Amino acid sequence: MKFIGYIFSSLWKAWLYLSILIAILVLFPFILATSLKEEWYPKFFLFAKIWAWMVLIMTGLIPKTEWLEKPDKDKVYILSSNHTSLADILLMLALFPNCFLFIGKKELTKFPLFGFFYKRTNILVDRKSLRSRRDVFDRAGKKIDEGIGVCIYPEGGVPKNKPLLGEFKNGAFKLAVDKQIPIIPITFFDNERKLPFTFAEGGPGIIRTKIHPFLHPKENSSEEVGRLKGDCFEIIEKELLQDIKRKKK
Repeated sequence: MKFIGYIFSSLWKAWLYLSILIAILVLFPFILATSLKEEWYPKFFLFAKIWAWMVLIMTGLIPKTEWLEKPDKDKVYILSSNHTSLADILLMLALFPNCFLFIGKKELTKFPLFGFFYKRTNILVDRKSLRSRRDVFDRAGKKIDEGIGVCIYPEGGVPKNKPLLGEFKNGAFKLAVDKQIPIIPITFFDNERKLPFTFAEGGPGIIRTKIHPFLHPKENSSEEVGRLKGDCFEIIEKELLQDIKRKKK
């Protein structure tokens, strides 16, 4: 049975990568045209949402989302979640109506076609470079001033103790405090199981997401950065621990 599961997961994962390319090719004229100028990004974002839904539908990944608070599509937010899977990107794009871009690692630019557009339309960071990390948040602040939100995975990468959280970095929360905008804590429950980074694992099915009440900065101080970081960590970690307990019953 394990061998059959291995074969199925391998074929499904191959179809996933093919679906990503097919969806890009179908939308290619639109996403290429809207990626030519930075000020056209809100239009590009609409086609990115269509691309994400196409991939989810083609691969049988079915979002099931619990909204404890819903964002206003015309307001600016920082999106912050646990990060274990490529599905994190797909769901962020598919679910949220408010325009945002990703702060992501430059390694994703290696994906054919996807990497080309990812590099042109998002803010990439070299996590080994202190200067790169500083420049990234300066650029993110400018985008927020232009009315575009950002998605930041606060662990700074995929944690070793997944599905639980790794240590949160300060960047997302300092940005929220500096710009006085809300953070949306998000918990992804099934992404790592349904779409892990390892090749011969995963498969179609329901992928659950919980959108938590927004966290609002109350003042501009280093203490407030720590409070937001701690609250966001506690909210997501608590949900992950409860989900592990439910699965064991």
